[in-house]
Amino acid sequence: MGTGAKTWKYLWLVAILSNQFLNTATSAFSYPRSLFDKHSFSKLKMTNGIGFIGIGIMGEGMAARLLTEDIAGTKEKPLYIWNRTKAKCVDLKARLPDYEVVIMDTAKEVVEACSITYCMLSTPEASKAVFDAEAGVLAGVSDGKSIVDCATLAEDDMKRMCAAVMAKGGIFLEAPVSGSKAPAANGSLIFLCAGSKPLFDEIEQNGLNVMGKASHFFGEEVGDGTKAKLIVNSLMGTMVAAFGEGLALAENVGLDPTTIMEVIGQGAIQSPVYGLKGPKMIVKNHAPNFPLKHAHKDMKLASDMAKKAKVEYSIMDKAEELFSRAREDSELNVADQDFSAVFEMIHKESEGEFSKKRKLS
Repeated sequence: MGTGAKTWKYLWLVAILSNQFLNTATSAFSYPRSLFDKHSFSKLKMTNGIGFIGIGIMGEGMAARLLTEDIAGTKEKPLYIWNRTKAKCVDLKARLPDYEVVIMDTAKEVVEACSITYCMLSTPEASKAVFDAEAGVLAGVSDGKSIVDCATLAEDDMKRMCAAVMAKGGIFLEAPVSGSKAPAANGSLIFLCAGSKPLFDEIEQNGLNVMGKASHFFGEEVGDGTKAKLIVNSLMGTMVAAFGEGLALAENVGLDPTTIMEVIGQGAIQSPVYGLKGPKMIVKNHAPNFPLKHAHKDMKLASDMAKKAKVEYSIMDKAEELFSRAREDSELNVADQDFSAVFEMIHKESEGEFSKKRKLS
């Protein structure tokens, strides 16, 4: 056999042995061939993204913070979003064009695309509908998927969602927030969390920290974060109701409400909520930061929780009843306005001369 023939035979043998080695090595390291196709690479890349479901009054600001504070929004780590009203998603993406934002067609697709998905729906009804839908949150859950639910729901609702997620191999953290539209936009919410401690630890300084100024972990028992949130919101609503009655009394006895607010702000009973809401209440400016109907929902849930716990709650209950009347009053029509609009109900139910004139103005 000539030298050329020997060389070709040698190269042929090397090629066979190399191919056998590669096949053996691939098998030994258990790399499935499908791992290397274009579609699989795309799917793997997508799991690096962060998901956000619910781009409403609160969710818009929270999602934006994840982008502007570099938690998500790059080609390597996109922000995948979905909202029942798609226009909200389009607006967010248009407002922040320098970031990688992917609008998905369903909540299920968001969860499937991401390792961690935040949910921020406005009401228990909305949360249940989006969670349980055929193409909803739960439908997208599989082993290792993490759901962080930031809505304010009943304790039993949170526990039900947690059980359903865990039954499919997922991980769950409840993380309702204290704060409204402005704190959501500037990253000063307070997160009240319970559930998976490893998930909390993972996102406390890599997500929650850019959306909020503080995060509290109440334990692994899901429902405890919700309990804390309902207590806080019930107290806040009661404070605004009492504050409104005080202002209405000042106005009806001939005192300047602005001066009264200054006095309140200088003493031990000062509160940021009084300083923020008071000036707007006086001039009937109730542009929604936290809609009255949502505030009342939380207060009612807190009252129900107090009854179940057999706790005296009469002052809070009276405030809840006032909010309920304001919410249901079709003449006032303030359910969708800020919860400070309970002030209008106080004046409507008052018979003082100032209140009578205010109702006509």
